[in-house]
Amino acid sequence: MSEFKQEKSLSTQQKALSVNLDDRQYGAIVEIGAGQEVARQFFSAGAAAGTVAKTMSAYDMQVSDDIYGKAGRYVSRERLVQMLSHEYDLLHKRLGEVRSAETQYFSYAATVTARSYSQKNECHGWIGMKVQLEAHAQPSEIIMHVRMLDDTNREQSEALGIFGVNVIYGAFNFYKDPKRFIESLLDNLVDGYGQKRMEVDLIHFSGEQFEQVENRLMNLHLVRSWCCRAVMFDAQGESEVPGSLLRKKDVMVIRGSFKPPTKVHVDMTEAAMQQFLKEDGVDPDKVCTVAEITMAELATDGDDNDASFLARVDLLNKLGYNVLISDYLRFFRLRSWMRRYTQNTIGIVLSILDFDQLFNEKYYDGLEGGFLEAMGKLFSGNTYVYVYPTRKDGKLITLDNVEVSENSKFLLKHLIENKLLVATETWNDENLHISARNIAAAIPLGQGEWEKQLPEAIRNEIKDKCMFGYCELPQK
Repeated sequence: MSEFKQEKSLSTQQKALSVNLDDRQYGAIVEIGAGQEVARQFFSAGAAAGTVAKTMSAYDMQVSDDIYGKAGRYVSRERLVQMLSHEYDLLHKRLGEVRSAETQYFSYAATVTARSYSQKNECHGWIGMKVQLEAHAQPSEIIMHVRMLDDTNREQSEALGIFGVNVIYGAFNFYKDPKRFIESLLDNLVDGYGQKRMEVDLIHFSGEQFEQVENRLMNLHLVRSWCCRAVMFDAQGESEVPGSLLRKKDVMVIRGSFKPPTKVHVDMTEAAMQQFLKEDGVDPDKVCTVAEITMAELATDGDDNDASFLARVDLLNKLGYNVLISDYLRFFRLRSWMRRYTQNTIGIVLSILDFDQLFNEKYYDGLEGGFLEAMGKLFSGNTYVYVYPTRKDGKLITLDNVEVSENSKFLLKHLIENKLLVATETWNDENLHISARNIAAAIPLGQGEWEKQLPEAIRNEIKDKCMFGYCELPQK
């Protein structure tokens, strides 16, 4: 092991040289979309003959297809997997009998679309590594989706080179601690103003060394470690690129704790959906229903947060929802994030109980335009907030009689009259008393009234899988 691996903070050149000086680590680097930036880093560090067996860029589509086979899209997970497998197998075929038996072969691949001269395209890509993390081991694989945030092609290419070195160095040095690997991905990729030059919004570990890795937790860690601000899981619980789920979709979002999802959550979504489908241009076949949980909400779980997070995702999937985990406390930030991926209609369903999150002016301290700026950004362009009522001390509280500050009354009236804030036309009065927090407190105590307040599938899943402490009953 080289001396560099003992350092806490390494430059890109130090990381590249560290890998180069370990003659066991040997592989191919193939890059499509932004030059040979990763390979360049290893060559410029010196001693690259100890690491690089081959570098290549197959830019021509016909050439690429001839090497790797056909793919539906050239910047896709499918193409990345083809590249990784082809190059890894080729290394073994060509070098397996001539290299040391202690060699740890790897293939690194990237297929990206960087900033172009002719258009302001989305700058993103798929990057991964197939690697023997120990001699004689079966290969393991790390696959990521990234977004490049720099303004120019030159800057994006440079950032991709740094990122690739982080991936290769991290795979060999941190494979026993995948969270540490994730935390190292943006090393040397934060500018002098604290702005990230790239973000990673999906990661997937597989293979012999990662059999015990829970990939949903790894994607959650992307948000915790500031590699991105949000990650998504589809209705089957699989990690998914946000753009793949949201692009050109009409999106209905419900924010909540979902610990656990209750009958009132279902009522809210169904009531809002009835009105959402009546909005101009909304296509029932293109609606994506998303349940969103904020990182601030997950932080309240303490030591049990991983198990609680997985339980919430499982239960929301039971209801057929896609799941979004975000670091956006303010609604207008969430709406801006979704606008990256869709220009279609966005609906947000909100309980009147949570109205203070929207209309508390102190919530927007620090914004140059304050409360008005936040409202302007939230409600601009095909965005509606559907407000679901509640009962408080026996009184029905709706959008028509909710109390807000004197400063906000005229703005509230304006939003209602312009049909941007919309009261749901229907609600289930029998379920208005339900509180997820009260249910969460009751579940560890065993069977009780809380069971009637949950959809049957949710109740059965909690009991069958001992979620939220259900099986941790005091012994008689």
